[in-house]
Amino acid sequence: MSVNQHIRPITAERKDGKLFVGGCCLSELAEKYGTPLYVIDEATLRGIAREYKEAFKEYKNIHLMYASKALCTSAVSKILYEEGFGFDTVSAGEIYTVYKSGADMKNVLFNGSNKSQREIELALELGVGRFSVDNFYEAELLNKIAGEKGKCADILLRITPGIECHTHDYIQTGQTDSKFGFDLTQIDKIITLIKNNYKNLNLKGLHAHIGSQIFELRSYSDEVEILIKETLRINKVHNLHLDEMNIGGGLGVKYTDADNPPSVKELAQAVSCAMNKFTNDIPSIYLEPGRSIISTSGITLYTIGSSKQVPNGRKYVAIDGGMSDNPRPSMYQAKYVAEVAGETAGRAEEEVTIAGRFCESGDVLIENIKLPKLEAGDILCVFNTGSYNYSMASNYNRVEKPAMVLVNNSQSDIIVNRESLEDLISHDRIPDRLK
Repeated sequence: MSVNQHIRPITAERKDGKLFVGGCCLSELAEKYGTPLYVIDEATLRGIAREYKEAFKEYKNIHLMYASKALCTSAVSKILYEEGFGFDTVSAGEIYTVYKSGADMKNVLFNGSNKSQREIELALELGVGRFSVDNFYEAELLNKIAGEKGKCADILLRITPGIECHTHDYIQTGQTDSKFGFDLTQIDKIITLIKNNYKNLNLKGLHAHIGSQIFELRSYSDEVEILIKETLRINKVHNLHLDEMNIGGGLGVKYTDADNPPSVKELAQAVSCAMNKFTNDIPSIYLEPGRSIISTSGITLYTIGSSKQVPNGRKYVAIDGGMSDNPRPSMYQAKYVAEVAGETAGRAEEEVTIAGRFCESGDVLIENIKLPKLEAGDILCVFNTGSYNYSMASNYNRVEKPAMVLVNNSQSDIIVNRESLEDLISHDRIPDRLK
């Protein structure tokens, strides 16, 4: 079974009734580092990275690029670089993080629908290997800045392939009505501009992304077919030799028992079969997994606080975190599985709703989950929180962002410090006239 088909990290186990991940007792981690606490299991992270490499090993021209937006920290970037991954980045912050982690910047792609001049300048200065050009404005701007710096930027053109996946509207990116990329009817115009006017851009191929949390392998086959046919058409009409295709990422993960994502091996087979069906050439393929790389390795620990029994209704149990450290349930109606981290033997089960601490009625983490009877001070472990939790965290209600620890072989190490109250106000300024 592929790592992305697990709800829990691959090292999760109970010993003497207590929950362990990476050989570390979660209750002890909560006591040592405080809660809320993000925990990343290194063995799970490296395990899925190696699965991708193994699954695509027969395809010689594969470039595995971690989609940093899922979770971008220096330690995570370092681990994935060690495992042979490049990086798909979407901001100056992500570019700088992977640069400082020691990654080879030639294996970094800069993506995004509205790159700023400052971000483009930084990417050129640090030697980012590819730019995914999203629109006419960006092509003109990138050409101008590259010319001023005496550089020629290698680019892919991001297109919208017109594929609608059965996923949440907010995480679809490949449908025709999307804010991302060139419509197929605009391709000839932008290529003509590049050939005739933008001499500081070197077009290498096409880029498409069809969405996130994808379970349908047919979507990838359809995407590959569209990219190949469009590449062959471009090469013929414009007398080019484009030989790079970026098919994005988006492979789903198992958040609950109701989810049934394909394995990494099945994804590789679908992509390879589609390539073999439509072309005898072997173009360079870029693949950008994000969620499926990091999600399963992550858990979040919370401390139980107050509870409320609604007369003739549900029972709410409050945690010391919520929508500030995990906005996905509020944004996407995301579902999660949780367990009590401490000793649970002999306790009766009850159905409760896990509510966050924030001043929003919609701050509910998990609805109607059966758990052992919870008491204030218990530690709750929520699984599969590695992706889009820390990366989307906020300081709503002026609450400090949690710490993050890396666990492996019974050792735990801080990889992101917990914010302090001083951190919260460190960028505040009071004008002299108010003093």
